[in-house]
Amino acid sequence: MRKRRLSTQFLVLGAALLVLALLSIGSTMWITQKLEGGAAAVNEAGRLRMQAWRLVVMTGTAREGTLPDELLTEFETTLTDLHQGVPERPLLVPWNSDTRTRFEEMRQTWTALSPALEAWRAESVGPSTVIQEVDRFVQEVDQFVLAIERVLVRLGSTLKFLQFVMMALAVAGTILALYVGYLYVVFPVHRLREGLARIQSGDFQVRVEPEVHNEFSDLAEGFNHMARTLGELYSALERKVESKTRDLEAEQERLRVLYEVSSFLIDARTLEDSARGFAQRLRAFSQADAVAVRWSDETNQRYLMLGSDRLPQDLVEEERCIEAGLCACGQPQATARTRVIPIISEDDQRLGTCAKLGYTSLISVPIRAQDRVLGEIDLFYQREATLTVADKHLYDTLASQLATAVENLRNAALLRESAVSEERAMIARELHDSIAQSLAFLKIQVALLRQSLQREDAHATAGIVNEIDEGLRESTSDVRELLVHFRTRANGDDMEEALRTTMKKFEHQSGLVAHLSIRGHAVALPPDTQLQVLHVVQEALSNVRKHARATEVWVDVDKGPPWRFTVRDNGRGFEPQPPGPDDTHVGLHIMRERAERIGARVRVLSVPEEGTEVMLELQG
Repeated sequence: MRKRRLSTQFLVLGAALLVLALLSIGSTMWITQKLEGGAAAVNEAGRLRMQAWRLVVMTGTAREGTLPDELLTEFETTLTDLHQGVPERPLLVPWNSDTRTRFEEMRQTWTALSPALEAWRAESVGPSTVIQEVDRFVQEVDQFVLAIERVLVRLGSTLKFLQFVMMALAVAGTILALYVGYLYVVFPVHRLREGLARIQSGDFQVRVEPEVHNEFSDLAEGFNHMARTLGELYSALERKVESKTRDLEAEQERLRVLYEVSSFLIDARTLEDSARGFAQRLRAFSQADAVAVRWSDETNQRYLMLGSDRLPQDLVEEERCIEAGLCACGQPQATARTRVIPIISEDDQRLGTCAKLGYTSLISVPIRAQDRVLGEIDLFYQREATLTVADKHLYDTLASQLATAVENLRNAALLRESAVSEERAMIARELHDSIAQSLAFLKIQVALLRQSLQREDAHATAGIVNEIDEGLRESTSDVRELLVHFRTRANGDDMEEALRTTMKKFEHQSGLVAHLSIRGHAVALPPDTQLQVLHVVQEALSNVRKHARATEVWVDVDKGPPWRFTVRDNGRGFEPQPPGPDDTHVGLHIMRERAERIGARVRVLSVPEEGTEVMLELQG
């Protein structure tokens, strides 16, 4: 159907109302002009009566003269104005057949009256004849005026009718305009507003049916298109939000599992506990029916069962050690990848045992570290297993975490073994550098004692016994000093207390006066560094006790960076010798070794008979 534009409809309606209004106004103006002209004509016709009697009076008084021309001219002018009209006044006779007939009769009566006046003035006729003609003229004028008034009455009635019609048109036009405005504007707008309100409330199925074919039908079609589009977008958005929510929940669950497994692996103490706990947590997340964790040997030829969860014991015993490539659980390193393996038939040698136990699919995840396959994670399902990209990434990440945890456990074991070996080597060095030398000295003295007894040299025997006794006391002191060294522990926050304890023990063993001075403020040294520093200070104090013959010792600590530890005495000193392969100063050698372990250096300054100073400086 052809659409009629709303603007065109309002234009046609307005034009129709305008034409009616113009016609009504033109008609009333025309009638009003007729009424004004008719009223002026009535007045002018009334003057004819007065002018006729004036002529009679003037004729009676002027018998011996002539009639005044101005009276006759005025009379003729009045008749001419009535006949032709005077628009300027306005004066217009509402002509019709009746008024024209009356006007012609009145003119004819005037034509007869004019000779009668002349005859009376000439005394040819009496005044009664003239009066009779004048009365007849006046009667004709009255009839003419009555005819005009009858026309004016009809025009007045017509004017009233037109005014009523105009009032009715105004009311009808207003009602029509209101109705048309409501029908074509207000009602469609109201329907659109209701539709918008329903859309705002979330009802995207609302539609506005166009009842008229105009601009609002275009708006309705646009509204319906908008509603459909919004509904589709909202539905799509809801689906996207639901999908994203599911993805976020799944991602949150994966992060939770990753965090939980990582925390567990950090706290695990043994390889078996790590594998078993890892299998339990992975099975709970993946909803697998069973999980096995296998570890490869150094040659990647065999896989050993490291841990499992919900895996039948028979299968655990049967597959405690499997060869790579002979079973689906145990991928060769060259082709290892995370994948889903369907379990199709019990006759399949590679998967027959799993099929007999009711498993229908398997997810195999290799455990890698630095591009090397360390093991494999197997997830068994009694239904069809699925593997998404996100799940694959999570399984690979968890496998990498497990590989890291196992490597950390191995490294920690190696570190503990290395620490024990290093401690044993240090004890051996300490025993060799102190107790072993003392025992060698005592062995020599025992041999000399045997010789002196054979010679029965009492004086030499007494001297040797004294030497042996001194050696034994020295060995006992060395043993006690070693025990003090081994039991010494540093405080992780500050080593001042450990130094004070060391100084008190030194005073008790040596009987010397010891002074401790600590200056400055700095971040505490690491515990292992503190321990090595304490051993160096103890070794320096031991050298003072054994060799310096001092009466006082000073230990000065300057907190860094760089840190400086200085041990000074007022003993006999010595002549410093550059270190070499034949260095006999065992204590200094031990101190330098300990300093090298912590990246420090030891300097020894000594002047004969003026004391010795040993400085340990940690590089900043």
